[in-house]
Amino acid sequence: MRRRSRHIRVRAGQFEFVKLNAKGFDWRDTYHFILTLSWPGFAGVVLGVYLLINCLFAALYVAVPNAVAEMAPGSLFDAFFFSVETLATVGYGHMYPESLYGHLVTMLEIMVGMFGLAVITGLIFVRFSRPTARIHFSKVAVIAPFEGVPNLMIRVANLRHTAMVEPEFRMILLRNTVTAEGYEVRRFRSLELDFDHLIAFPAVLTVRHRIDEQSPLFGMSPESFQQQDIRFFASIVGVDTVIVAPVQSYGDYNYDQIEWNRRFVEIYDQNEKGEWTVDYGRIDETEDAAPIEKLPKEQEEQTVG
Repeated sequence: MRRRSRHIRVRAGQFEFVKLNAKGFDWRDTYHFILTLSWPGFAGVVLGVYLLINCLFAALYVAVPNAVAEMAPGSLFDAFFFSVETLATVGYGHMYPESLYGHLVTMLEIMVGMFGLAVITGLIFVRFSRPTARIHFSKVAVIAPFEGVPNLMIRVANLRHTAMVEPEFRMILLRNTVTAEGYEVRRFRSLELDFDHLIAFPAVLTVRHRIDEQSPLFGMSPESFQQQDIRFFASIVGVDTVIVAPVQSYGDYNYDQIEWNRRFVEIYDQNEKGEWTVDYGRIDETEDAAPIEKLPKEQEEQTVG
């Protein structure tokens, strides 16, 4: 019998992939699946499991008459709330197990309640304590002269009010190329940065890739960016000094998110007290720069500057 095709959508930044004939869910990944849920989704799953367990045990109490004393015969309503009290080990005392069957079901439910409380407590703790980086990548990348040579630049901001330490930066180029055999393939190239490691990252900085003869972007134009479907991935990995744990974040840019002949506006200044200020409200703003219609060829390099 032919297996039914499954379509599973996976996003990575602005990319979306559709996996065909992939297994939709594996029970061994339940823990991972729960941690990936949003808080409303997580609360919905917990509530649904809680109601399901209580309904199940309520049905067990009702199934055998006289299992619980002081419970109206056949009352699923009474059995449900007795189950709620038993699962939480509250034990108000108005209703109590009367027969051996009732004691056994109650004992099983108490065990389920203790185990479930431990699991839920662990999941909530992990969700709250999971290290995350609050990093903002600029909405656009720019290409403009810097020190007389065109540079690809993005701006990265630390949105937390404590410095990240030992941050490492990476940038990868993705583009379509044709092999010698005539096949179109997607190429990945690491881009060399002016700096890829700092001691501390307290506020905002601009990450630059110098477009010289060694750069895979050398000699390209806005049209060639579109033809080759140029995309960039940028990432940062560092240590959060509050929880002392590694954190990471990334951003990606399509060719139409790259502004030519533009540069980021200056956001650092000094006030009358001599203190350095950073204007977070202008992180994504750009302004006109010296025009670059095409990235310089080797013979044109000597005229730049």
